[in-house]
Amino acid sequence: MPDSDTRSVARYGRWLQRSVGPHFTVGIGSSEGGLLWPESSAELAGTLSSLPCAELECLPSMQRLDSADGPIYLRAITLPDACGAGWLVATTRHDAAPADIELDALADAMDDVAAALDDATHLNTEMDLLAGELAERYEELHLVYEIDRHLANQDLGTEVLQDLLQSCAEQLNADVACFVRPADNLTISATNLSKPIHNLDLVLVEMRGDLFRFVSSSRTTLVINNTDDPRRAYIFTDMPYKVLACPVFQGIEMPAMLVLLNHDSKPDFSNSDRRLGEVMAHQIANVMHMQGMFAEMRRFTEQMAAALIEAVEAKDPYTRGHSERVHLLSMRLGQGLRLRTEEMENLHWGSLLHDVGKIGIPDAVLCKPGRLTSDEYTFIKVHPERSYEILRHVDRLKGAIEGARHHQEKFDGTGYPHGLRGTSIPLLARIIAVADTYDSITSSRAYRAGSTHEAAVKEMTRVSGTQLDPELLDVFLRICDDDPALLVKLGVRREWDDR
Repeated sequence: MPDSDTRSVARYGRWLQRSVGPHFTVGIGSSEGGLLWPESSAELAGTLSSLPCAELECLPSMQRLDSADGPIYLRAITLPDACGAGWLVATTRHDAAPADIELDALADAMDDVAAALDDATHLNTEMDLLAGELAERYEELHLVYEIDRHLANQDLGTEVLQDLLQSCAEQLNADVACFVRPADNLTISATNLSKPIHNLDLVLVEMRGDLFRFVSSSRTTLVINNTDDPRRAYIFTDMPYKVLACPVFQGIEMPAMLVLLNHDSKPDFSNSDRRLGEVMAHQIANVMHMQGMFAEMRRFTEQMAAALIEAVEAKDPYTRGHSERVHLLSMRLGQGLRLRTEEMENLHWGSLLHDVGKIGIPDAVLCKPGRLTSDEYTFIKVHPERSYEILRHVDRLKGAIEGARHHQEKFDGTGYPHGLRGTSIPLLARIIAVADTYDSITSSRAYRAGSTHEAAVKEMTRVSGTQLDPELLDVFLRICDDDPALLVKLGVRREWDDR
């Protein structure tokens, strides 16, 4: 018996001894005949070992058993802390006078101690149930915390669902956690395997069939634990996995479901697992709703951006396509630099809208076919600040502002609008500057034809470290060398095209 249980039994033993006085020797024994308290009484230990243990359940009140050494008084009890049955035992001391033996007081004391032990046992049972309930609530709170953490630290998308499923599999100790949306032929899964599932691909395909149809029809959570469950005849036939499938609702529609799978050797899915699965399904529904809102907002932003770009390029037909080409080159360079998702999003909009400020430049300057005068060039230099003035009013584009505002800065500090130098120029602006320079050299203008890729490389290498960030330029040129199809897509001529 653990030390804590021994101390608990000893407390009740001392209570009994004080209650009956010095004329009785008392003890507490286990159902196996062992002495639990006091540990040092050889006399009681020998007495208990000779008792008929099977008769304990027949002693709801104090009973007397006669032995060669004198009478033994017994009272059945329930031991605390799930230690099982036992009994209270008392013998009269040899030096006690018959007048001192108060059996009614002994019986009352034994009843009181037995009742207290029963109360303690019930209380311990209730505490164990409460502790289990708290543990389940903690698991739910921890899972919700994990969901919130993923949503707070990442953009919405497949990556979020993948991470949420991984958290779900780990928190619920499930072999497989899977999101299924058959209309889009989409299955996203995460595993926490207790042992391999060799036909996992087939299992995932099966989820989109009868399992989804059944859950979609019932619109309630499905739990299948037993191998002889009659539903196995038409759901996951010949697949001996335990299944927990929760519907994912969008309004009144059920476009998707969350499925947890376990090997048949693992414990059954419990009511707590069911509740946690439904919490997870609800959070996935929230993610899907936010994804829809995000996609709608993105479509609106793209349409607004396209309208702005079209307004700029309508002023100068020779620059048509310039923004899209700079955008494409900038994004490829951002990928080569392994930028974070948020940085790539800002680069996306900054590169598309880097020239939006040209809307405010007079047509006579913007479309002039020859060399610009000093004053006309001053007008041109205004456009990055005009881009800033336009974009700063759009909260969704605040992260893109610095890229558009500073893409004409030069690495040696001689650029505009603020004469920033080196790495004090925002990274996104330095990326756009490389892409913008390349497209400006290779694109045709009213007064000249576009140069070849090789000529552009030569010129950009010449201004490396003065106009352009040399490290970014090296990455850009390596991308061009590794992907000749990119240049074909951009319509850039090669030297051998002129031969």
